[in-house]
Amino acid sequence: MTAIQTFFLQGSVSTLLSSQSSVTSCRKVSLKFTVSCCSATSPMAVVNGNVEKRPSDRTEVRIGLPSKGRMAADSIDLLKDCQLSVRQVNPRQYVAEIPQIPNLEVWFQRPKDIVRKLVAGDLDLGIVGLDTVCEYGQGDGDLIIVHDALEYGDCRLSLAIPKYGIFENVNSMKELAEMPQWTPERPLRVATGFTYMGPKFMKENGLKHVTFSTADGALEAAPAMGIADAIVDLVSSGTTLRENNLKEIEGGVIVQSQAVLVAGRKSLMQRKGALDITHEMLERLEAHLRAEGQFTVTANMRGSSAEEVAERILSQTSLSGLQGPTISPVFCKRDGRVSADYFAIVICVPKKALYKSVQQLRAIGGSGVLISPLTYIFDEETPRWRQLLSTLGL
Repeated sequence: MTAIQTFFLQGSVSTLLSSQSSVTSCRKVSLKFTVSCCSATSPMAVVNGNVEKRPSDRTEVRIGLPSKGRMAADSIDLLKDCQLSVRQVNPRQYVAEIPQIPNLEVWFQRPKDIVRKLVAGDLDLGIVGLDTVCEYGQGDGDLIIVHDALEYGDCRLSLAIPKYGIFENVNSMKELAEMPQWTPERPLRVATGFTYMGPKFMKENGLKHVTFSTADGALEAAPAMGIADAIVDLVSSGTTLRENNLKEIEGGVIVQSQAVLVAGRKSLMQRKGALDITHEMLERLEAHLRAEGQFTVTANMRGSSAEEVAERILSQTSLSGLQGPTISPVFCKRDGRVSADYFAIVICVPKKALYKSVQQLRAIGGSGVLISPLTYIFDEETPRWRQLLSTLGL
């Protein structure tokens, strides 16, 4: 078993209080025992009835990846594109490695378990959807979003209501909250698998008379079956909602979600190597994602000087590159003399502006245009790394 099991023992447990060798009093208490089945050494302890998190004594750094589904495949592909290929000797095993980072273990887990184990200290890093972090992290201050936009797994957690009946003319959360139908005797019934985010959102939007029923999958059928008045669920394109006569309303989006890299604050501060590994992963991710959809365009251009060529290039709006064009002389030997009649121009161009950029280059005298995709763009320093250090107070 990998899940943390919680057992409640409620009843007449007597706690004896002694003074010196004699028993002076006894009282009844209610005990809550937390038993971790995740590892031999749990990073949690019960002290005076309160759960206290502490770092375990393991030396390896652990990252959790989704074990199944599209998010799992996309996470593996992203790491591979960053030259961080995950090697899993046995596909039935839940542990793997990334050879480029020797002290890093990869653990395949359910997304919600990744978040729970980050909070517990059994994992140090994880890749999951932001919606999962919000639902199962529940605002825990130990969770830090290291990278908030890995550019896959896009969806939104949203409230949806029927297009028909009493909801036909309801198009906003304000209008939904003001409906006179909702009373203590007849509350708004909401079906959802998000039992933390759903109630929290409703309360924040002034809906007092609401009841929730938990369900997984096929929530769109609940209103038509009379089980619920509304649903709170993940939406991608919205096609399934429309096909089931449901609609989203203004102000009804709870969170815009995509894959994120998340870490445990205590792990980053206390586990040896965790911060360095996070830095390397962050730099690789940032460099790859920034280069996504970018192309290097190289061309030759005749000119009297580099400055004169630069003037021509910068007169075209799509040829400025990331910081400006790189211009260098092209030397050739004629009649026994070395001269530079041409200049080589190198610029970085987004895919959507590629053809327009080539046209503009040729219009101002560019020739021999070469195009190649970019793999990485490394900044002098990764902005998200500076932000992480600031969050950690370092």
